[in-house]
Amino acid sequence: MRNLLLRILQIGLVLHATAGLSYQSQLVNKGPYSLSAKQIDTILVEKQKHTLTVFHKDQPVKKYKIALGFSPKGHKLKEGDGRTPEGTYFITGKNPQSQFHLSLKLSYPSIEDQKKAKSKGLNPGGNIMIHGLAPHLQSKGKWHAMKDWTLGCIAVTNDEIEELFNLAEVGTRVVILP
Repeated sequence: MRNLLLRILQIGLVLHATAGLSYQSQLVNKGPYSLSAKQIDTILVEKQKHTLTVFHKDQPVKKYKIALGFSPKGHKLKEGDGRTPEGTYFITGKNPQSQFHLSLKLSYPSIEDQKKAKSKGLNPGGNIMIHGLAPHLQSKGKWHAMKDWTLGCIAVTNDEIEELFNLAEVGTRVVILP
């Protein structure tokens, strides 16, 4: 009986936390486990949908609304173009002192990105991150995702980057689709 009551309470908390929140993260798989008990192995960014989905053992676990670079269509070609790159990258670092609360550094530019930019005489840029909100944007909370505003990064709320920062390890695969 006690386990049943605890399960009902858990379900109620999940429903309360996710009900009607179109611009907040949403649980995708409401299994009997806690997201915090898992390490994510893949992050999928769907630029057109403005979503970031985390996976554990190839199963979607949670989805977040995101903001992208201020000119998000197409693959990043050069520094300053406001585009978010497309392709498969990896988390190469975690910055607990980020000016955007916390950040996860991506392996952009790849060798392929560098070659393509060089062939066109361009600088591919770098420092592409999944990050939270700077202090002056923190009050926007979940509404920051209503407009693309980064220089090419992927932005989530501070609460969401704290969760991602704790779950994603260096080496986690990040797939960014158009």
